[in-house]
Amino acid sequence: MVVLNKIYTKTGDDGTTGLGSGERRLKHDIRVEAYGTVDEANACIGLARIETAKGHAEIDAMLSRIQNDLFDLGADLATPQTGEKPPYEPLRIIQSQVARIENDIDTLNADLSPLRSFILPGGTEAAAALHLARTVARRAERVMVELAEKPGEQVNAEALKYINRVSDFLFVAARAVNKKGGRDVLWVPGENR
Repeated sequence: MVVLNKIYTKTGDDGTTGLGSGERRLKHDIRVEAYGTVDEANACIGLARIETAKGHAEIDAMLSRIQNDLFDLGADLATPQTGEKPPYEPLRIIQSQVARIENDIDTLNADLSPLRSFILPGGTEAAAALHLARTVARRAERVMVELAEKPGEQVNAEALKYINRVSDFLFVAARAVNKKGGRDVLWVPGENR
C-alpha cells in the first residue's frame, strides 16, 4: 500500500531520486529517464481519455487498464533486477499483461479496413491525442532499449514487449476512433513538392 502523507521530502534537492530498491540515482540517469517517459506516455493517455470517454466506452476501458499497467511498468523499471533477493517481491510486468493488450489490439483491428498508406496523426480529437500518446510510448520504448543495453543494467523482457504493444494499441485505437479508419488522414508521398 502506498501512503503519501507529504508530497515534498527535499531528498531530491541534490538532483537525485530514490529507486524502489532504495538506491539513489541522478535524476538524469537513463533508468529514471525510462520510467519518467513511461509516466509521460501515461499522462498523454489520460488526456486522450477525455475524448474517448465521449462515446468510445470499450476503448476507454482498455485505456484505463493500460494506464494502470503503465504504473506497474514504472514500478518494474524503478526496481532494478540486481540478482540479489530483495526484502519484498518487486512488481514486474508479466506475460498475461502482454497477452491481454494483444487481444485488445486484435479486437479493435478486426473492424478496421486494411491500410494502403501510412496515416498522419489527426482526423478526430481523440485520434490525434492517441497518436501523441503513441509517439511518447515509442520514445519510452527507445529509452528502455537503451537502458537494457547499458552494462550492469537489466530490463524485464516482458516489460519491453509490453511497451511495444502499447504503441501498437494506441495506433489501432486511433484508427478505431477515427470512424473505424474512415477519417484517417492518409500520407501522400511527395504531395507538396
